[in-house]
Amino acid sequence: MTITEPDTSPDSLRDRVRSAVFWRSGSQIVAQIITWGSTFLVIRLLNPEDYGLVAMAALVVSLLSLMEGFGFASSLIQRETIEKKQIRQVFGLLILINLVLAAAQYLIAPVAAAYFHQPLLVDILRLQALLFFTTPFLALPFALLSRALEYRKMAIANLLGSLSGAATALTLALMGFGVWTLVYAPIVMFTVRAASMTIAARSFYWPSFSFRGAGAMIGFGGALTATQFFWFMQSQSDIFIAGRVYDAYDIGLYTTALFLTQMLVSKFVPPLNDVAFSAYSQMHREQKPIGPAFANSVRLILTAVLPFYFGLAITAEPLVESILGQQWLATIPLISLLAFAMPFMTLQILFAPATNAMGRPGIALRINIAGALIMATGFLIGVNYGVIGLAKTWLIGMPVLTAVTMLMSMPTIGVSFSQVARAVAPGLSASLAMAIIVIAVDSLLPPLAPFARLAALAGTGIASYAVLLMLFARNLVAEMWMLVVKRQAATT
Repeated sequence: MTITEPDTSPDSLRDRVRSAVFWRSGSQIVAQIITWGSTFLVIRLLNPEDYGLVAMAALVVSLLSLMEGFGFASSLIQRETIEKKQIRQVFGLLILINLVLAAAQYLIAPVAAAYFHQPLLVDILRLQALLFFTTPFLALPFALLSRALEYRKMAIANLLGSLSGAATALTLALMGFGVWTLVYAPIVMFTVRAASMTIAARSFYWPSFSFRGAGAMIGFGGALTATQFFWFMQSQSDIFIAGRVYDAYDIGLYTTALFLTQMLVSKFVPPLNDVAFSAYSQMHREQKPIGPAFANSVRLILTAVLPFYFGLAITAEPLVESILGQQWLATIPLISLLAFAMPFMTLQILFAPATNAMGRPGIALRINIAGALIMATGFLIGVNYGVIGLAKTWLIGMPVLTAVTMLMSMPTIGVSFSQVARAVAPGLSASLAMAIIVIAVDSLLPPLAPFARLAALAGTGIASYAVLLMLFARNLVAEMWMLVVKRQAATT
């Protein structure tokens, strides 16, 4: 039995991609407003040590999560046609893999606790093993909904999960649960999200544990899993290396600064990449060129995120003083450094969906191997200079890795360096000009309370960036407005 394919006419594809972007990004914005509102309140109630402990535990969870099977589920998105048998096989594979991973985490918890010299990690990790039981009920409906570009249903499920997690986190923090707040809240969030996603996708399939004929899907998923492993080495080697050298307090400072600067690149860009992968996959199946669509994606996304990174770098002091509280003042120089590394990271992760959609997951694998070598080597050196050395590693390593990514990916995607440079130029030039204006205004302000100073600088930045884009990139503003608000193509 072959699953019915969605309408693939050009107008239908454009409409569904625009709708997907609207719902996937729009719901992510709402979900993150909810989550961040709760998170910032929780940060004020908890201590850096709490976040340091959870960051150490997250290293183990993230390592095992590389093998949880999302790559195998993604094979359903990339394939030209799928059958019910293949869906059942993927579901069965997801269940087997995650049962093994949950058991593995339970058993290795004492080893991780001994490595980091933190006995409490045993109980934290064993409780977090429950997260793996939600994965099959997240990955399968995600793949089915993504294949059809049905992101409205996914958006509702994500919002329900975010609301549940935020409410749990805030309640437990107020009740004095300390570090356990950061353990229970994600379990509640993923459980609610998994149940909602399964209902939304109507993915009520009986799992099959016979994998005959599933070699192609397993091969594609295996390549993505290997890619994710080296991504883990690239992005988590800092905690692995520094966790034995620094105490939970320093790790908490560093990971919280990293969380603040990676808010967009880790929360908003991946959902857009999900939509991009689905759209690129369909374009590839229809033998359409991907290069122009990729360049336009780079232009729109970087125009949206660059002012945030520049603004965060220059307003770190009033932001921390007014939002996080006095116990987090040591994160200010870390945030300023890390914020300037994030534009490179944002650009770098936009390439993989395009090459994966073209059936070339080996490119992303080679890039992540290079990233693991570049970043891990940098962290080994940087750890000798305190947490500020880790931040400087991001600032040096990410531009190098971005250059490597472009060299490896652009010929396959069919896009040139000059096209990428032109795509980046509007957001970069406007953000630089905005930063100069904000710094000038800050130098002229009288002494203000931290929140008043932050409000003045943020207002100046938003207003100046909007004016600059309207003066020098009016067509781009119109295109973004039509895409996000009107959900239709710009006519200019």
